[in-house]
Amino acid sequence: MTVFVVNFLCVPLVVWVLTRPFTGDADRALLVGLLFVLLAPCVDYVIVFTGLAGGAADRLLAATPLLMLAQMVLLPVWLRLFAGAGVVESVEMGPFISAFIWLIVGPLLAAGITQWAQRSDWRFLSGLFADLMVPLMMVVLAVVVASQIDGVSGRWREPVTVVPVYVVFSLVMPLIGGAAARFARLEVASHRAVVFTAVTRNSLVVLPLVLALPAAYDLSPLVVVTQTLVELLVMVTMVRLVPKLVR
Repeated sequence: MTVFVVNFLCVPLVVWVLTRPFTGDADRALLVGLLFVLLAPCVDYVIVFTGLAGGAADRLLAATPLLMLAQMVLLPVWLRLFAGAGVVESVEMGPFISAFIWLIVGPLLAAGITQWAQRSDWRFLSGLFADLMVPLMMVVLAVVVASQIDGVSGRWREPVTVVPVYVVFSLVMPLIGGAAARFARLEVASHRAVVFTAVTRNSLVVLPLVLALPAAYDLSPLVVVTQTLVELLVMVTMVRLVPKLVR
């Protein structure tokens, strides 16, 4: 429950405040990119980083399907409120459904196979999957960033204006997530998990959606990729700091 309160009640309020400087017509593509990426909680590599910091990665993994379904329902609502109905009408749901199948249904099937392997002669597969989790995550991130890095480098002046938003978001949300975890009296591992899910955003899933927007929003994908680059630095820092701060 704490994870849902933080991601679907606290985060939209923070995002609304942080995006007010980008409400002009000239900044519309920047605003849409910000809204897409900041309003969607992460459902993939947050689990890896949470585990590296000693957080309850298993509990986040269990909540992943519900987080994905909730953002599929609520993201159009937030977009309509913050950016207008025109943006919602421009969104194609095909990429979102495809992402749901590959990032939620696929991993759930893989998890079922892994659990079966632990109870059979194929037990070694469980350890193999665990060892491959971090390398595979880094490969996916590298491919996604590489696919858009030319655009970021060629038009860096526009996306760089949203970097302060991402930095402030990364400073504010750990405080809010930590406060929510303390209010809920969560134990240490769950407390750390709430802090991580409060910060990490769903850039890998929303990027296909943003890429499918009309040409008027050609800057929006660069805004999403810029968030990924900033967040990776934040995650590396949090993996070191959160275990020291949340004991």
